[in-house]
Amino acid sequence: MLTTRLTKRLGIDHPVIQAPMAFAAGGRLAAAVSGAGGLGMIGGAYDAGDWIAEQMDVAGNQSVGCGFITWKLREHPQALEQALDRDPAAIFLSFGDPAVFLPAIRAAKVPLICQVQTLRDAAHAIDLGAEIIVAQGAEAGGHGEKRATFTLVPEVADHIARHAPEVLLCAAGGVADGRGLAAALMLGADGVVVGSRFWASEEALVHPAMREAALKASGDDTLRSTVTDIMRGYDWPKRYTGRVLRNDFTDRWHDDPDGLRAALAQELPRWQAAVAAGDARTANAFVGEVTGLIGAVSPAADILRDIVQGAEAALGQTFTR
Repeated sequence: MLTTRLTKRLGIDHPVIQAPMAFAAGGRLAAAVSGAGGLGMIGGAYDAGDWIAEQMDVAGNQSVGCGFITWKLREHPQALEQALDRDPAAIFLSFGDPAVFLPAIRAAKVPLICQVQTLRDAAHAIDLGAEIIVAQGAEAGGHGEKRATFTLVPEVADHIARHAPEVLLCAAGGVADGRGLAAALMLGADGVVVGSRFWASEEALVHPAMREAALKASGDDTLRSTVTDIMRGYDWPKRYTGRVLRNDFTDRWHDDPDGLRAALAQELPRWQAAVAAGDARTANAFVGEVTGLIGAVSPAADILRDIVQGAEAALGQTFTR
């Protein structure tokens, strides 16, 4: 086993947290990851609480966490209250200032994980009292910003070492195998957050056709775009874009968001039908640059095992920090 401060702090076997991917990370996936020795997370995302409760029931007796899109959570704070009532293993907040939610999380004595995309936001989350910082690079699938994992992680690690050595650090964005975990540990992280690789697991709530399209793609076939948020009607802050698998639809509209908004009445029914059918020529899969490293859809436990064993082989010895 790879023993790090993260495994010790969270009481898990492996320094791997499964990303709380919006609606793809349900209770079955979270339970499978936790059952295999990592920390599984339910992707609460835009939900007001009912779907989260349903997925926590699916997770059963496994200890799992719950993640939220912070700016969206402000619209339905009861979702956090409901999650805290279920004694989650951790709360994972991303994309927005978490300050308003800290009192409730502290009162519940639940570990707080804050995902950030800049050093400035990392310092802010640390000052607020986050126990675990996730430094997310732009390689990641789904929403993020511009910094690269390979430089952001050690910069945040240095800040933590100087100002808050008790805070733990995870790397996210571009981690799909043991090489990524080993690299993250060498960059100063205590563990990793893995999204896209678990997105391509048997337990993820993803249309099979979307997964098949991702398996055939390389990292060159992804891009950061606002197209999917326009189509879904989500008013994301301008600083964040979503990395998706590019297709005919993004090729047409990526550089013309105003034109897409003007054409919504015609384009939305076609796009929604493609989502329901898993038609990756029109609908977009939220997957990161690591899509080129994913060779097959596998059980989540096997994915976790392969990542950890690969890291051990890459490091050449049991790694303890």
